[in-house]
Amino acid sequence: MESTPTPPLISSYVALGDSFTEGMSDRLPDGTYRGWADLLAARLGARADGFRYANLAVRGKLIQQIAEAQVPVAAEMKPDLVTLVGGGNDTLRPRCDMARVRALLEESVETLAPACGQLVLMCNPARNGPVQDRYRDRMEALFALVEELAGRHGAVLVDLYTGDPLGDQRFWADDRLHLTEEGHRRVAEAVWQCLGNAAESDWRSPLPPSARQGWTARRRTDLRFTREHLAPWVVRRLTGRSSGDGRPPKRPELAPWPGEDTP
Repeated sequence: MESTPTPPLISSYVALGDSFTEGMSDRLPDGTYRGWADLLAARLGARADGFRYANLAVRGKLIQQIAEAQVPVAAEMKPDLVTLVGGGNDTLRPRCDMARVRALLEESVETLAPACGQLVLMCNPARNGPVQDRYRDRMEALFALVEELAGRHGAVLVDLYTGDPLGDQRFWADDRLHLTEEGHRRVAEAVWQCLGNAAESDWRSPLPPSARQGWTARRRTDLRFTREHLAPWVVRRLTGRSSGDGRPPKRPELAPWPGEDTP
């Protein structure tokens, strides 16, 4: 019987992107966010002495901001592994120049692929509901490009979208834009497996059936969502502000993991 090849040892990892990679809404007791990239780093670090990790992702960033502020920094670090997830925020804007998004994503991949040992690209998960339905065409155009770029540049593709394995609304936080702790855990498992590691759980397994909320409870939830999340989001769009304005990345240096700032 042939043995399963052992995946190459990864001793350094840099994560790029927006709130999805920053870790919202996998909130820790101290108010900071963990997320799938931190969970993946913890697994990788358990296998490699002297493991180092940087997370340059910042909430709200568009692909142009990722390409300009994060990609060159990551390429200079020359890590064993880079994960790049971007463009999703662009697809949610009222005006989205998909040709520009495509060009920036292509440039980013062309810069990163030769500068790291392994590049990972991702098709984001999408929450089942009206937002996904409204922006489905843009999202699927973005993911088709991601798949094409992965094949062209030898990147690992992690498809979290096809088949809606994470589309269940129970994987999503109250803001309906970010994954819960369990959602992030499943993303980390998906990336882990796509890197050639043995499965530790089935990240595609559905949640058990649950009773549907009554009409009054659903309306109460909708009102709270509108007041606490949708209205502030609309205000930021109208005023040209972003939730990530002025916010530095949580791990800007390729530093040992775990470190003093590790929860």
